[in-house]
Amino acid sequence: MKKSLMALAMFGAFAGMAHAQTAVQIYGNVDVGLIKKSGSTLQIGKRAANTLGFKGTEDLGNGLKALFQLEIRYEPDTGTVEATNRPLFQGESRVGLAGDFGMVRIGRGRPAYQETVAAFDPWHGLPTPVGFYTDLTVAGYTSQPLDPAGSSNNRWANAIWYNSNVINGFQFNSTVATKEANGGQAVVGNGTPTNPQFPANSEASANPFSISGTYNNGPAGAMIGYERNAVESKVWTLGGSIAPVTDLRLMLTYTRQDQGHTRPTNSKTKAWVLGANYAMGPGKILAGYGQKHPDGAAKTKQLSLGYEYSLSKRTYVYLDASRKKDITTASGALAIPSAVNQYDIGMNHSF
Repeated sequence: MKKSLMALAMFGAFAGMAHAQTAVQIYGNVDVGLIKKSGSTLQIGKRAANTLGFKGTEDLGNGLKALFQLEIRYEPDTGTVEATNRPLFQGESRVGLAGDFGMVRIGRGRPAYQETVAAFDPWHGLPTPVGFYTDLTVAGYTSQPLDPAGSSNNRWANAIWYNSNVINGFQFNSTVATKEANGGQAVVGNGTPTNPQFPANSEASANPFSISGTYNNGPAGAMIGYERNAVESKVWTLGGSIAPVTDLRLMLTYTRQDQGHTRPTNSKTKAWVLGANYAMGPGKILAGYGQKHPDGAAKTKQLSLGYEYSLSKRTYVYLDASRKKDITTASGALAIPSAVNQYDIGMNHSF
């Protein structure tokens, strides 16, 4: 009996140690609101991507940790997986190790360039049309042209990540993806509709890779990033931010893109965005102006204003207004309509 009690006590002690060394977190957010866009009826929609995630770490000893992250993206107004045809873990699906060498992960997620540049967008890198991230800050660049139709533009599958530790404010980040096919649709490119440059389910023409470097020191921050995707389109961005006073943050990005490998005309694009965030107690003003200029086409111009009010540390309400004009198509012609206004009001709760 004494031996049984001793064994039970030892088992409980070891179980407690294992539990103390492992941490798993459930997290996510719900963002929903009302959206009105030029030429469209009032709709229920979102400002930020809605997520449900699971992440955790396990202490392996000697400064080494195992880590994982799985993240579902969903539509709160219908309860369906985001865009219905996207993978279950659209947001993240990575596992890796972290230690004195930095962090290495394998799976699916945002490549280094996309992870870095989003931090210098005045709308926090949210994929909302009233913000600048997806269309101007990265000049409308697509990280995954050979993924299935409807896939996210800023994530890679079948990739390996390396992030260095932060040293004196500097950090280096890199991502390399395999060439393997992922069930994507055909890309006409420099071919024809009957003989596309990249047929359906094509492999990449070269290994996609993405790199970035960041510097953060008190009120100042800077970044440089470069990426080449599966069809060898290239993009690079320089960014900087400064907080001249405690409650004000100014940010600027400049981007160049080259699609010459798949587009015979309008293949080069340059863009810039100037943004600001100003906190006033529990409220925050968001503002930005930017331009995108494909060669041989009109300059797209965008002005956006927004306001966030925090009801608690995890809940805020928001109001946005944006105008974009001289919108162009891939051929360089003005879109119809060529000017769009968008307004939204809603609430975001994180957990």
